[in-house]
Amino acid sequence: MLPTTSVNSRTQGNGTISSMEAARHTAGAKRYKYLRRLVHFRHMDFDFALWQMLYLFTSPQKVYRNFQYRKQTKDQWARDDPAFLVLLSIWLCVSTVTFGFFLQMGFVETLKLLLWVVFIDCVGVGLLVSTLMWFISNKYMVKHQGREYDVEWGYAFDVHLNAFYPLLVILHFIQLFFIKFVLSDWIVGYFLGNTFWLIAIGYYIYITFLGYSALPFLKYTVILLYPFSALILLYVLSLALGWNFTAMLCAFYKQRVN
Repeated sequence: MLPTTSVNSRTQGNGTISSMEAARHTAGAKRYKYLRRLVHFRHMDFDFALWQMLYLFTSPQKVYRNFQYRKQTKDQWARDDPAFLVLLSIWLCVSTVTFGFFLQMGFVETLKLLLWVVFIDCVGVGLLVSTLMWFISNKYMVKHQGREYDVEWGYAFDVHLNAFYPLLVILHFIQLFFIKFVLSDWIVGYFLGNTFWLIAIGYYIYITFLGYSALPFLKYTVILLYPFSALILLYVLSLALGWNFTAMLCAFYKQRVN
C-alpha cells in the first residue's frame, strides 16, 4: 500500500509543494546526503546492515519490508545509509583475496583480480543491470503514471546489491571449501560446482523478483521469475556436456590478470 504522505501529496494550502520540501526530496539532494554519510562512519548503522545481510539468506522478504517502511517515513525507497555498501565492499575484498589465494595467484595478480571483481563484476555489471531494470520497470511495469509511481534508480541499484551479496558469498566463499574437488575432472566435482552456480544465480533471480514485487505500483513482476526455466535448462545441459562453470570462471580470471 502506498504511503498517504508522499512528496507529491504534501502540499501547501494553495495546492503547491513548498520549495524547501521539494528540494529536500530531489534526486540530487538524496544523492548528496548518501555520499556525505559515506565519509562519516560514525553516522552509519552497521548493525542494521549486518542484520540485512543475514536476512538476505534467511528471510529476504523482511529486508524489503524495511524498504517499505523507509518509503513511509523518509519518502524514498532507496537506502539513505551507505553502511550496507561499505560492508559489501569489505566482504568483496576479503572474499576475492581469499579466492586468489586458493588459485595460487601472486600479489600483483590478486590485486588485478580484486580490481576486476570490484569495478567490473560488481560495479560495472551492477550499473548496467540496474539501469536496464530501472528503464524496463518504469517503461513497461508501472500501473499508473505519475512521479509517485516512479522506480528510483537508487532502489534498482540496491536490489542488485541485495541479490549480488548471496551470489558472492556462495561462489567466492562457500565454494572455496570445495574448490579442489570442484576443479577436478570427476563428474561429481563439476556437478557440485555447477550446483553452486545454480543456487547462486537462483538466489539472484529470486531476490531481484522480491525487490520489484515489493513495489505496490508495479505489475507483471512475476516475469522476473521466468529466467529460472532457462537457468535449470542450462544447468541440465552443462551436466550432460560436462561443462564446469567454476573451472571456466577460474580460467577467465587467470587470463584477465596475466
